[in-house]
Amino acid sequence: MTTRTPGMIQNSLTSSSNARSDSQQAAMCLRGDGKASRLKGTWRCPEMDRETFHNCCSLVKMPRRSWLEYQPSHFVDYMERATAYSKFFKNYLLPNQPCMFSKRFTEDWNCRKHWVTEEGKPNFQKLLQEFEDTPVPVANCNTKEYNANPKQIMPFKEFVQYWREYIQNGHSSPKGCLYLKDWHMQRMFPEHNTYKTPVYFSSDWLNEYWDTMEVDDYRFVYMGPKGSWTPFHADVFRSYSWSANICGRKKWLLYPPGQEEFLRDCHGNLAYDVTAAVLQDKGQFPHFEQACQPLEIIQEAGEIIFVPSGWHHQVYNLEDTISINHNWLNGCNLDVMWQFLQEELSSVQKEIAEWRDTMDTWHQHCQVIMKSCTGIDYMEFTSFLKTIANNRISFLGSCPGSASSCHGFLSETLSTLGPHHAAFDLQRVIHILESMLSNEDFKRLELSALGFNPEDLLQEIREAVHTIV
Repeated sequence: MTTRTPGMIQNSLTSSSNARSDSQQAAMCLRGDGKASRLKGTWRCPEMDRETFHNCCSLVKMPRRSWLEYQPSHFVDYMERATAYSKFFKNYLLPNQPCMFSKRFTEDWNCRKHWVTEEGKPNFQKLLQEFEDTPVPVANCNTKEYNANPKQIMPFKEFVQYWREYIQNGHSSPKGCLYLKDWHMQRMFPEHNTYKTPVYFSSDWLNEYWDTMEVDDYRFVYMGPKGSWTPFHADVFRSYSWSANICGRKKWLLYPPGQEEFLRDCHGNLAYDVTAAVLQDKGQFPHFEQACQPLEIIQEAGEIIFVPSGWHHQVYNLEDTISINHNWLNGCNLDVMWQFLQEELSSVQKEIAEWRDTMDTWHQHCQVIMKSCTGIDYMEFTSFLKTIANNRISFLGSCPGSASSCHGFLSETLSTLGPHHAAFDLQRVIHILESMLSNEDFKRLELSALGFNPEDLLQEIREAVHTIV
């Protein structure tokens, strides 16, 4: 076992490449005393075991922790080698805690081999060979637009030309600091086999559903020069995210769930930049002094960071950087998504409350507005749950053989995670469906448009879970 004192101990953690060598640093855990300890990981069967499943059964309706419970133990575990999936599930997914995976988890990825030069820089020549004329979304980090950066679509080769000129000009340009982000590269080039999602992040309902719909996904590539950054935000639907640096380094500032309430201005708007001097103005940000210090993490090339559900964050590229990011959710944070949707609907209802008594379809209009803002409404969320449930019911019905009713990668994933994981997933769906069926706003919807009865679906799921429990 080795220990080290992190470079910054003020309720935050800064890790450096010098202090985190493969031979010495296997894991970091910053506790209240500021000491780091080694966590040794060993590989075992990735599926959820029976013990974990039964322990989780009692957690299905457990209330979420408040931000106060996160504060005494700002920590990040650093895992150098593979560990059991059940350990990741119990220690990070369920308690909603961040962690970092070493570059060992990405060393076999094709993008690490081909997109990066021997010097660890972006391999522009190789990237142009693969994506030269591909249209890509590019944001301008120097321009603020509704607490985000406006985007334009440009050919990949034009962005690379800009990036090269930006580097040659001392990392500056009259065009501003441009950042290729939210590019659906995997969906556009599925045959490239660029990387493989680690098993720890494979229970991914978000992309499972949108792959089924064949209209969208939440898998992205980011490419940006030194100095590019992403403003303060939480991920879509309050999902988890994982982000792997293919090359370059990032600095992350993370706040536990609930802390964002202290980072709003006097009008209730979330801060755009949590490092800006304006936050010191009590007139504009009256509660800023109550916020805890952020968890600060330096992510090196090849490493993967797990960002938990609802943790707001701000991210900087410290070098010319390429990264791959997935937004994802599953049974462990499904309740967070459902709570988020209820809060979003409540906000819409407050905004147009004055028209409530004058519109027969006021509730339906609220759903339409919510979907335009968040990307989903209650009806689609119900269809989302049905798709997830049906896939697992089919899988359990085919055990102990293969998941014959599921196809391709999904079949492989469900088989890898095992029947206990599928049963846990179904129990989580049961819990949320029960909550939805008692929700007054949900009751007001035209549920006949769904094409199925949610109560019948609930009963079907209960019967499927009974077969394994």
